[in-house]
Amino acid sequence: MKRVSAAVLGLLFSANVFAVAQHYVRQDGGHVQHLKVNKVGNEIRVGVDVDFEPVGSVDEGKRPCSHELDGIAEQAAENELVLKKQVESEARYCELKIHLKGDAAVIEQSKDCDYFLGTYCKFASEGKPLVLVK
Repeated sequence: MKRVSAAVLGLLFSANVFAVAQHYVRQDGGHVQHLKVNKVGNEIRVGVDVDFEPVGSVDEGKRPCSHELDGIAEQAAENELVLKKQVESEARYCELKIHLKGDAAVIEQSKDCDYFLGTYCKFASEGKPLVLVK
């Protein structure tokens, strides 16, 4: 009985070791954005991907694109994460500020992300929320 109790208590105290992943999604016309926030202990890993497919005459002449960015994020404030990645072979950094608000997330991107993306794709959600997938 003591062993079972010790095992249960051990599991309760080690619960913070297990990963907690949250997925957020937004679709706006031809843009589909996906955000994954994965917390393991004190480490926060963030993955952002965007896909763009031209839709109708509004996007005429634009080409499809798909990009992703992931890495370890810093917690800048209670509800703000910052993911910073260096643009390949450049001295520039693409910085994403992710604002978590309950069941929604808003993403801002730095100007240098344009060098990373180079197309119509954008990581920024333009003030519109990505909704938590439950």
